[in-house]
Amino acid sequence: MSLKLYGVAGSPYVQAARLGLTEKGVDFEMVPVPPNELKTPEHLARHPFGKMPALDHDGFMLYETQAILRYADQSFPGPLLEPATPQETARMNQIIGIVDCYLHRAWSGDIAFERLVAPRFFGRAPDEARIEAALPQARVCAEALEAIIVGPYLTGAGLTLADVHLVPHYNYLRQTAEGEAILAGKTKLTQWFAQLCERESVKAVVLG
Repeated sequence: MSLKLYGVAGSPYVQAARLGLTEKGVDFEMVPVPPNELKTPEHLARHPFGKMPALDHDGFMLYETQAILRYADQSFPGPLLEPATPQETARMNQIIGIVDCYLHRAWSGDIAFERLVAPRFFGRAPDEARIEAALPQARVCAEALEAIIVGPYLTGAGLTLADVHLVPHYNYLRQTAEGEAILAGKTKLTQWFAQLCERESVKAVVLG
């Protein structure tokens, strides 16, 4: 079996895909794609929108993180990452929807990118206006998640794709001053992240 995952290793979505594959115990090759090569014909053949991650499983090409995670969960042995009950499955899908539709831009794309990535990799000062504009949405996302977490994981007793999807974004946000303020007092989210940090997969992929 040949399985390759393409993308920028630091991307929260690439980390989510890596984390899901790692939790399933899948042997895969991480193929780094520099950010300036996302629009090249070679990568566009894998992902026509010039994004990441992209997966090649013995010639079966797949892109979009949700699709990759669900494919891995259904295709390989190992612990199931989708809940058994309709209620937990619905909650998992709801949280993934929150991440993709509302959270990723505010937490990772605006706040964390400007605070962490822009100075470190692009040598420029953070765009303070962009950060300020993202704060209301970032707060709403944190409040929404805090309200629906069941614990110890997001949907209950077991790890699901919702946890895998969220934890890279959370890890980046918490490293910023804005994130510290937004997450202050979010007891369930704090306990959830502490629980995730005990997993070897999270230590290796997200915290490593």
